[in-house]
Amino acid sequence: MFSGIVEEAAQVTALCKEQDNLHITMTCSFVDELKIDQSVSHNGVCLTVVEKTDKTYTVTAIKETLERSNLGLLEVGSKVNLERSMQMNGRLDGHIVQGHVDQTAVCTDVREAAGSWYYRFEYAFDKEMARRGYMTVDKGSVTVNGVSLTVCNPTDNSFEVAIIPYTYEFTNFHQIKKGTIVNIEFDIIGKYLSRMMQFRD
Repeated sequence: MFSGIVEEAAQVTALCKEQDNLHITMTCSFVDELKIDQSVSHNGVCLTVVEKTDKTYTVTAIKETLERSNLGLLEVGSKVNLERSMQMNGRLDGHIVQGHVDQTAVCTDVREAAGSWYYRFEYAFDKEMARRGYMTVDKGSVTVNGVSLTVCNPTDNSFEVAIIPYTYEFTNFHQIKKGTIVNIEFDIIGKYLSRMMQFRD
């Protein structure tokens, strides 16, 4: 489980395709603190550390993960938002994030607003999935590339988020532009509430 508070935008150092799997090797400032079998969120995708050296670590993304997320688009040098699993003895600064990306979205607009930035993202809308909570609501939570954000101006198939300078600089949001594909995870609380509503008397 995660909170959507990104620790670092780290760099991909190597990619290795093995059948339908992709081994992703990265370097970050806390490599020495990682352990084999530890869960780390990568652009919002929970992946397991399978190998590490003094300077790098490796995770493996399977076919389903690559099809549902933007990890298959990574290149050597790409920046990836990282977050280690949430500690349960502290404050929840973001919102409850599972690290299970629901689908991708495309950035359709970026505009600067006196020191902050507004990004609009559009995703494939499915009415049945929306009934099950796969949607955004005004002032609700959404995760974009692993970043916990507040929704504004949602439509059936799009939403906006406001990005402050700190988030812009210390996550990979500074690399997102019109046409960039991002990972989104809808709010798990909304999914549970929608599911319960289906079974009410």
